Amino acid sequence: MAVGYLFAGQGAQMLGMGEELYHREKQVREIFAQASEALGYDIAKLIFEEEDKLNQTQYTQPAVLTVSVAFWCLLEKKGLQADVMSGLSLGEYSALVASGAFDFQDALSLVNKRAHYMAEAAPSGVGKMVAVMNASRELIEEKCMEAQRFGVVAPANYNTPLQIVIGGEVKAVNEAVALLSAASVKRMVPLNVSGPFHTSLLKPASEKLAKALEEITIHDLKIPVISNTTAKVMKREEVKDLLTRQVMSAVHFDESIEMMKSMGARTFVEIGPGKVLSGFLRKIDKDLSTSRVENLVTLEETYEILGGNS
Repeated sequence: MAVGYLFAGQGAQMLGMGEELYHREKQVREIFAQASEALGYDIAKLIFEEEDKLNQTQYTQPAVLTVSVAFWCLLEKKGLQADVMSGLSLGEYSALVASGAFDFQDALSLVNKRAHYMAEAAPSGVGKMVAVMNASRELIEEKCMEAQRFGVVAPANYNTPLQIVIGGEVKAVNEAVALLSAASVKRMVPLNVSGPFHTSLLKPASEKLAKALEEITIHDLKIPVISNTTAKVMKREEVKDLLTRQVMSAVHFDESIEMMKSMGARTFVEIGPGKVLSGFLRKIDKDLSTSRVENLVTLEETYEILGGNS
């Protein structure tokens, strides 16, 4: 039975993530050291002690990438591999490292720039994001279209069939929420994020990222990676374009899982802090087998599951 790896995205970060495995595993410390050298600050100190900084986009993204790649390296060390991979937004960079498309240093450089470009394109207060629960995709898209007379608003994350995040300019998002409420949608939750990610407001960040990607060499992908933007397998020659588009395009997580299932994946491992993606998986298909890697207990459980799966 095929195994799918899923890498955590921004928003999953938490103070102290990876600390237990950092102290226990030399390989984790080595990844953290590489990140600190490349970024010019102590990533371990940031992640373990500086919560305010950790929640700022320009620090969050390199931190989550570092932790996720470190955890993946522990699976690699055991000879455990996925048959197909994906990641939620930022997590796509971790998946591309794991696939061999580019190395960790290149990913750090890209993610560091990406984070700064995103923070610049959508400074705090310009936009907002709201998770809409238990409403059809068609209704949400229709009400966002209606609300666009007030500014930018559109679906930004198709997380599960019944959880879609909308994002955009504050006035337009508020109008979409009012229209959905009038259409009897009862549960909508504003998200604590610093900007309206994956909307057209991020176009300036997308354009700058395209230039940064020109300096990176993309290698053949040893393991298929499903694109957030298309929910299809990424081809080597498409990677730069897809990463450029991803910043300002909706994330199709639910469709990505369906694609992975069509490729035989029934066992999924969430790699990185938290269990957001495992929660999404249960809503998409409760019959899928899920495990996580974020501390010693979950790592050992995953070793057992994947060892028995091979």
